[in-house]
Amino acid sequence: MTVMVSTARQYLPELNGSPNQQILPLTATVNDRDGLEIGGCAVTDLVQKFGSPLYILDEDTLRAACREYQQAWQKYYNGSSLPIYASKAWNCLAICHMVIAEGMGIDVVSEGELRTALQAGAQPDRIYFHGNNKSRAELELAIAEGCNIVVDNWLEIETLAELAVKVVRPVPVMLRLTPGIECHTHEYIRTGHLDSKFGFDPTRIEELFKYLVTKPHLHCLGVHAHIGSQIFEQQPHQDLAEVMVGWFTKAQSFGLNISEINVGGGLGVKYTELDDPQSIDTWVQGVATALNQACAAAQIEPPKVISEPGRSLIANACVTAYQVGSSKEVPGIRKYIAVDGGMSDNPRPITYQSLYRCLLANKMSAPCTETITVAGKHCESGDVLIKDASLPATAAGDILVVPVTGAYNYSMASNYNRITRPAAVLVQDGSAEIMIDRETWQDLLRFDRLPARLQQ
Repeated sequence: MTVMVSTARQYLPELNGSPNQQILPLTATVNDRDGLEIGGCAVTDLVQKFGSPLYILDEDTLRAACREYQQAWQKYYNGSSLPIYASKAWNCLAICHMVIAEGMGIDVVSEGELRTALQAGAQPDRIYFHGNNKSRAELELAIAEGCNIVVDNWLEIETLAELAVKVVRPVPVMLRLTPGIECHTHEYIRTGHLDSKFGFDPTRIEELFKYLVTKPHLHCLGVHAHIGSQIFEQQPHQDLAEVMVGWFTKAQSFGLNISEINVGGGLGVKYTELDDPQSIDTWVQGVATALNQACAAAQIEPPKVISEPGRSLIANACVTAYQVGSSKEVPGIRKYIAVDGGMSDNPRPITYQSLYRCLLANKMSAPCTETITVAGKHCESGDVLIKDASLPATAAGDILVVPVTGAYNYSMASNYNRITRPAAVLVQDGSAEIMIDRETWQDLLRFDRLPARLQQ
């Protein structure tokens, strides 16, 4: 569907809007050269200095989202709370360091994410280690570091019970359960319905609690559930609160001294003007109110609540800048322009059919007079970033910007066609610093080995 806009200025952030409700970062402005600036830095200057494609992360937007989550939980929930960053969205030293500095914990799903969080300064007791098939080595590492382990299945809990007897202090674990709650989102990112690879079957919950009572070397912190990602509805999360409080009280009835409920994350973000996500504040208010009411009905004190925002913290804080190259017009059908990146730096359109908008960073006030399909440079017909984009007259050398690329873009990036992954810069108050170096062709060859028999 073609969406015509007068100029790219339509995408500038609205005053007092929540970060997840903006298409461009909160600091986005237009300078006197009619160019897009983010964090006080002209995008065209950033591309000239650091190259393209280029991820541009706005520090102020990320920090604002962290603060909004924490303030909202403190405002609306009757117990204590800890928002933790679901770092699978984008895990690197700089991002982990910033969210930790804002007082958040970290959710990790692998040894690599765990070691990055630790090196960034995360306290082990504020790290929650997820995953449906953690290796024995990963579990041993998490135990040694003192992290909280979100247990997903019977093999894992039995392995932990075996490992826990070898350490002095009980190993803190949280139980991931599937609540049987579905929501309207892409089937690949729905995780709360019963037919999911994640979590214990809730029909065996009593068996699970009985097992844990016999394992004093495992300290059951609480229960966890996550119903999916890019969710705009409030009702599924409100339904989840009642289910989770029921699990919590049942665990207590078996003699487990649990103290936490982890409601997961999943709040959606605005990728296009067609999206209408709730604000962070509104989402937290709804979940907190439902938890307060469920706890009151169960006559228990509100336990500590953990939430796991990922996309809604980082997605809208970042844009990707490309340089426009070749073009092709198919008479009566469409016009293509090609950029110097594509599915290797943003796999979401080809994977999830995700929709994005785009703009020309050097023509912010120019009228949008053309309908264009933005193609990547990869040897794949499906390498199309945006179909039917509304843009000004476009020429080779223009700087095309795709907003809302902070979540699952770099973290899912690949070297398809042996293309190097882009650099990422952090911007604030007119300063830009590299936070991830651009890969080189030498990096691509670093792990290649030519077997000796092929060299004869």
